[in-house]
Amino acid sequence: MTSPALAFDSSTFRRTLGMFATGITVITAQAKDGSLVGLTANSFNSVSLTPPMIVWSLGNNSGVREVLEHCEYYAVNVLADDQEALSNLFASKAADRFAGVDWEPGLGGAPVLAGCAAVFEVRNSLRYPGGDHVIFIGEVARCDRSEREPLLFFNGRYRKLAAL
Repeated sequence: MTSPALAFDSSTFRRTLGMFATGITVITAQAKDGSLVGLTANSFNSVSLTPPMIVWSLGNNSGVREVLEHCEYYAVNVLADDQEALSNLFASKAADRFAGVDWEPGLGGAPVLAGCAAVFEVRNSLRYPGGDHVIFIGEVARCDRSEREPLLFFNGRYRKLAAL
């Protein structure tokens, strides 16, 4: 059975998705050889309160996919509203994304970034194919939050919360 032709193109789909405001995270992990990986992601969400589970997705072509598929733990660092530079750094092709970044090792050695609005330390549980992405579902082993405001992304730009 073939799928019907889409009434929109990928550019329209991407711009339409941009109308959903999201927080910005940096997913971090330690590879088996001790090297560190990290990337900016806004495809993060909760799945379950009992047990505590989260979901996020990673492009199939990501250079860190293999490390993230095979690590025991990873950290989801929810960026604070003054951490736009960290978001840009971990979204870049920089060779050492951790140079000059303040962090401490979490579960499994996954870097927990300093100054974030929140952090989830997650056991790498389930992975599923999802089109041009891999969908990660993980069990939260530890979490913490600060009183800092989150960094947001909406309509192609970083945003900050505003009081009403």
